[in-house]
Order: sequence, then C-alpha cells, then structure tokens
Amino acid sequence: MDGGGDPTNLHIVSDLSKIAKAEWDGLANPAGAPFDPFISWDFLRALEESGCVGVEAGWRPAHLIVRDEAGAAIAAAPLYAKDHSYGEYVFDHAWADALHRAGGAYYPKLQCASPFTPVPGRRILARDARAAAALAQAAISVAKQTRCSSVHVTFADEAACRALEPLDFMTRAGIQYHWFNRGYRRFDDFLAALSSQKRKTIRRERARGPKA
Repeated sequence: MDGGGDPTNLHIVSDLSKIAKAEWDGLANPAGAPFDPFISWDFLRALEESGCVGVEAGWRPAHLIVRDEAGAAIAAAPLYAKDHSYGEYVFDHAWADALHRAGGAYYPKLQCASPFTPVPGRRILARDARAAAALAQAAISVAKQTRCSSVHVTFADEAACRALEPLDFMTRAGIQYHWFNRGYRRFDDFLAALSSQKRKTIRRERARGPKA
C-alpha cells in the first residue's frame, strides 16, 4: 500500500514480509555498525508471524519505506498504528485521558518503536540526515491523513532525538538503569568492584532468599 507524499517514493507496508530482508537489514544494521537485534527484520517479522503484533493485538504494522528515484530503499521506520498504550514501557495514559476530557481522541496514534522492547536504539533507519528528515516528515503526513492524533518515537537514541527536534518533535526524558558486565567472570568479581557496605548489603539480601 502506498501513501503520503509522492507515492513513488514513500510506501506504507502492513506486512514486513513484503520488504526484502536484506533491504530492511541494510538500513537497520548497516555494515560496520553495532548489531541491534530488536530492529532487525527477523525480530520484527517474528512478532508479526506470532501474532504479538497485528490488528487483534492493537499493534497494526504501518512500516514506512522511502525510496530514491532508482527504487532503492534509503530510509525505513518500524511504525505501528495503535489503539492503546500497552507494550511500550512508556506510560502516556494520563495524556490520553486529558485529551479525552478535552473532547479529543488520543487513539489511534502512530508508534515508531521496537514493540515490547525498552532498549534504546535506532528508530529512524536512514542512509543520511536528509533521508531521515524525509522519513520523519512522512510519518507526520501519514498521521494527518489517517487521522491519528500523534506520532511517537520511543526509546530512540540521542542521534534520532537531535534529528527530530527541528521537526517539532518534543523530547520526553526518562531514567533507565543499565547494568554492564565490565569483564566480570564470576559474581564475586562484580562484588569486588563495589564498596564494602554494598557488598555486605547484597550478601545479606541473597542469604535471605530461597535456597536452590
């Protein structure tokens, strides 16, 4: 299905199987970049095949693809039309309620995300900044044409946030706690990197837990 802007350049795809795996992954995980499994073709397609996303789940795929004049994909986005806010790990129910009380409709909305995955990463998959901007603007146009209230890009990396700000996207900040394995081979190696008080606290808590 085509939609928004020039239909020869912008495509809305309701089924990821209609996009070649190599074409999508070439944008999602280009050579030389750290591999992100959560935006890969295999992961997103598995969600569709399993029914985790789809009409019945309230996650209707509407992936965007921008192509150049030669037909080559230059930008893509994992996009979903949503009738609720579940599975996002970002809670905007208060916004939905406020808009409802003001006489508006918050749903459907467009969600650019890796479903059920609160892992920061790339969301606007583009060869360059110009293609990224075209893709983001296309998402706004699609929202207007399909009467979606808004476009959300969740758990986007810093580069995406900077690219979206000039297009009047508002940045919503949150806090996540990440654990990194700094070469620990055993649990005691991890404890050794902590202060004495933290080591005692963790050992005391583990001693209180159920025994294997």
